[in-house]
Amino acid sequence: MRHIGLGLLLCLAAACAQAQTSLQARQAQAREDRQALRAQIDALQKRIEASESSREDASRALQASEQAISDISRELAELDRRQTALQDALHRLDAARGQQSEALERQQEALADQLRAQYASGLSPWTALLSGRDPQDIGRELAWLAYVTRSRTEALDALRATLDRLAELRRQTDEGRRDLEAVQADVRQRRQELQAQQAQRREVLEKIRAQLDDQRVQAKQLQTRDARLGSLIKDLDAEIARAEARRQAALKAQAERRAREAAERARAEQDRRARAAEQARQVREQAERHLREDQASTDQESTAGRPQPAERAERAPAARIEPDGGFPGLAKGLPRPVAASEVQGRFGAQRPEGGLWRGIVLRAPAGTPVRAVAAGRVVYAHWLSGFGNLLIIDHGKQYLSVYAYNQSLMREVGDVVARGDEVARVGATGGQVEPGLYFELRHQGAPINPEIWLKPD
Repeated sequence: MRHIGLGLLLCLAAACAQAQTSLQARQAQAREDRQALRAQIDALQKRIEASESSREDASRALQASEQAISDISRELAELDRRQTALQDALHRLDAARGQQSEALERQQEALADQLRAQYASGLSPWTALLSGRDPQDIGRELAWLAYVTRSRTEALDALRATLDRLAELRRQTDEGRRDLEAVQADVRQRRQELQAQQAQRREVLEKIRAQLDDQRVQAKQLQTRDARLGSLIKDLDAEIARAEARRQAALKAQAERRAREAAERARAEQDRRARAAEQARQVREQAERHLREDQASTDQESTAGRPQPAERAERAPAARIEPDGGFPGLAKGLPRPVAASEVQGRFGAQRPEGGLWRGIVLRAPAGTPVRAVAAGRVVYAHWLSGFGNLLIIDHGKQYLSVYAYNQSLMREVGDVVARGDEVARVGATGGQVEPGLYFELRHQGAPINPEIWLKPD
């Protein structure tokens, strides 16, 4: 027997040592998992910050690029108008120069004709004076010579004016061509700048398009998270309804059982009273018969024949875990589940990463107690993707309260809690970076604004 006892002790010690080793291994693995999770969270936070910074930089770069494209396009349009105006002016100057050149040729031909005619006639002032002819003829010739001289002088003046106009037109034409060349050079330079800005804008748009794709992925993930939580809430509502039906059926069965037991007790009491009455009748008959013989014996028999009081059925009062009519639901003016230093998110508002806020985040230090806002029964206490350690309480009348991101869950499914009971502790699970409590209220499966139902700070 001693050997058997010693063997049992050794086996028990080995099992304890093995259990301790397994526990230490699980603790070490849990610490490694926690460190890995923290590293993932830090990396995710850095990527988020880098994404936000690059998004802002891309937005500013896109704004600057599009403004530059607008300015360059406006300048190009003005340069095109100037170029068109200069080309029209050059066309007009070329036409005017052609007209003046034709006029100059005509004037030169007319002057040449005058000079040839005068030379061919041999007419000159000195020839007329020395000819010895009639003075009147000489006077007429001198008057004609004076007319010819004035006409030639006018022709020469017109020729000089035409030459001056041609020189001015040539100067204006040269200046216009220089302006046109300068404008064309500006147009080429601005077009190159425009092409560079358009290429930069395409690069910025590609970056923004990539960021938008990332945001769509994040929004889709958020929608998946919301759908997952909604599906969970729907399943919980169905399960709560089935549990309520079972509870009502149990209450009905209990009431029926109690009614049957009461009826049986009533029948038993009636039978007992009938038996007692019969016994009393028999005792009275015996008392009358033996009254004269032995009064003492008759008294003893009468006393022994009295019916004894029925034993009372002892019933231990059962502790009532849940109200008979079920939990009464929620009413406005609920206490805040945690004392928060900051409230993030507004119900129904757009989230920065996409999607809508269906609850609020109450920022608080890790480990801060999370308390139930009203009496109810815990219907979910487990980890859920995107929400971490999640706890849901059924308050009756299809009202639920949701507590997520918890560091630890202090209650289990089926536990009945009262208002103000500690149900969890604040954490940063489910991929969160900062500690806080994500809190939702739901009625008939749909989220409702918790700020309206909670007491103000």
